[in-house]
Amino acid sequence: MIRRKGREIALQLLYQKEVNKTSLEEVIKDYEKYFGIPNKAAFEFAVELVKGVLSHLEDIDEIIKKYTPSWPLERQNLTDRNILRLAIYEMFYRPDIPEVVSINEAIELAKLYGTDDSPAFVNGVLDSIYKKELKKK
Repeated sequence: MIRRKGREIALQLLYQKEVNKTSLEEVIKDYEKYFGIPNKAAFEFAVELVKGVLSHLEDIDEIIKKYTPSWPLERQNLTDRNILRLAIYEMFYRPDIPEVVSINEAIELAKLYGTDDSPAFVNGVLDSIYKKELKKK
């Protein structure tokens, strides 16, 4: 449950960073100020994920663009886009996390924070990426 909560926090941090167009440090400070840190391990995992996403953001966004040609990044729901970013980061850059776990966790985040269409959209994109890019390995 620590990692699931960490993913939720990571999504919130990415969302806040994109909306406010501010630094990660500022977003972290604001999160701590308004929500506190009830679970230190989950928060540390979240920050680790966000830093990873941000360090590979261009590559991650290129993957998203490749698999969503009908939906340019700027037209995608902000929540869905950041869920995809988290999952793709895990799938490509975190060998300690099985790809299917990343996909399932992303779908759960989409159910909690997205629209009615979000789970199917997230699942479709991530499943295509997995089958075409990662399953062979």
